[in-house]
Amino acid sequence: MEFFAFDADYVLKLRAGDSRTQQHFVEYFSALIQLKLRSRLNSPEAIEDVRQETFARVFRMLQKEDGLRQAERLGSFVNSVCNHVLQEQYRAQTKSGTPLDETDEGLYVDRRPSPLSQLEAEDRARQVRLSLSKLSQRDRTLLRAVLLEEQDKDLLCARMGISRDYLRVLVHRAKQSFRATYGARN
Repeated sequence: MEFFAFDADYVLKLRAGDSRTQQHFVEYFSALIQLKLRSRLNSPEAIEDVRQETFARVFRMLQKEDGLRQAERLGSFVNSVCNHVLQEQYRAQTKSGTPLDETDEGLYVDRRPSPLSQLEAEDRARQVRLSLSKLSQRDRTLLRAVLLEEQDKDLLCARMGISRDYLRVLVHRAKQSFRATYGARN
């Protein structure tokens, strides 16, 4: 690949829509962009997406009078736009949770809990059951209904014959009793 020096005349031809100049521009920068992206993206589709978006943005900016102030900096401008598009691609892939390349690295991660964490969870569950057994029947029933089973509070109030405000007070007291019992065990 041969280095090309860009000038104001070249940029004016790009703005005017000269087909030979645009073809040269796309061929010249396609090769450079693909070289750059090949080491950063493994998917040919992702490379093509970034390449096309880069050209679309560059052509939009060139149509503006103040889009490119120094014609000799066209190469660095295209590189900068490509970097921004690539960063957006990274962010979009991170948000969607899909990897940038075709290999899913999450397949190789063991997501099962370790034996130690299983023992700790079982021990915590045993301590919670013991602490719950020390509470009054009403407190146990309330905590189970509100926190574990997530029952509708209005229905629970109707069944118990209490107001919603009083239910809140009872749940608060039951939680305090549980904390005291559970805290004494630990």
